[in-house]
Amino acid sequence: MRVSTIRREAEGVLSVELARCDGGAIAEISAGAHLNLNLPNGLARSYSLLNGPDELESYRIAVFLDPNSRGGSRYVHESLQVGQVLTVSPPANNFPLAEDAPHSVFIAGGIGVTPFCAMAKQLNRTARAWTLVYGAKSRSRAAFVGELELLAAVGKGALHVHFDDEQQGRLLDIASIIEGSPPDAHFYCCGPSSMLENYRIAAAHLPPHRVHYEYFSASKGEGVDTEFTIVLARSGRRLTVPAGMTILDILLDAGIPASFSCQSGFCGTCETKVIAGQPDHRDIMLSDQARAANDRLMICCSRSLSQELVLDL
Repeated sequence: MRVSTIRREAEGVLSVELARCDGGAIAEISAGAHLNLNLPNGLARSYSLLNGPDELESYRIAVFLDPNSRGGSRYVHESLQVGQVLTVSPPANNFPLAEDAPHSVFIAGGIGVTPFCAMAKQLNRTARAWTLVYGAKSRSRAAFVGELELLAAVGKGALHVHFDDEQQGRLLDIASIIEGSPPDAHFYCCGPSSMLENYRIAAAHLPPHRVHYEYFSASKGEGVDTEFTIVLARSGRRLTVPAGMTILDILLDAGIPASFSCQSGFCGTCETKVIAGQPDHRDIMLSDQARAANDRLMICCSRSLSQELVLDL
């Protein structure tokens, strides 16, 4: 894909459009999908797509400059140029929209608003009602507000914004948002880990099929970063994973080949079967049901709640 446009959308936020080098149309994208971007510095990163169902000229993503960037967002902001050719993996969707819901309520934190732009476009297409509550640290750091206002105006949508610095630092009251919504609404949340945890607590009383969420960074997990041991079942080899290092780090340091890409628990490339032990899941993509099964984990970010973890390696 060729980078066709780079645009500043807000403080610390760029949008990037990628078109096919042959000029052809991209495949239709489902709302909530993400794109895996392979960067020239050797990193692979996943970004939610802004595309609506009829926007097939190019992929459109948004990238926030993470102050703790390990090279992904920093490369996009400081080095990526219009005309540059990048390799991308086909879009995948771990955050699908329930299109038949009578009402959809979206709760966004910062760059977590990105998938909801696509979802609002899809719901406008099918004349379904939606509400978006968009929280950001400040108005200057809130991307796509004008675009979302227009989407709300032309469809059955409503946009509510909440800027922390204009609310004396008060954060979104997620419980009140849920309580004040239609009784048959589906809820979606995308944002930082702290927001997602508050959301899951506030929505715990709701039927699981009406509660949807997506992390845009690895979660903290249930445990703390203490040392544990992994056992490689195929060889019987035992390796220690200290605090501050990942299972993937230890495998690579030991010269053991392992598949990986995003290193953020988003893409699923490093998914590994668990034979024994209790994983501390810190990925972004596994469902609650998959996590409860305790039969797999993402070795790039997840850890162990048990002293020993036996892996199918």
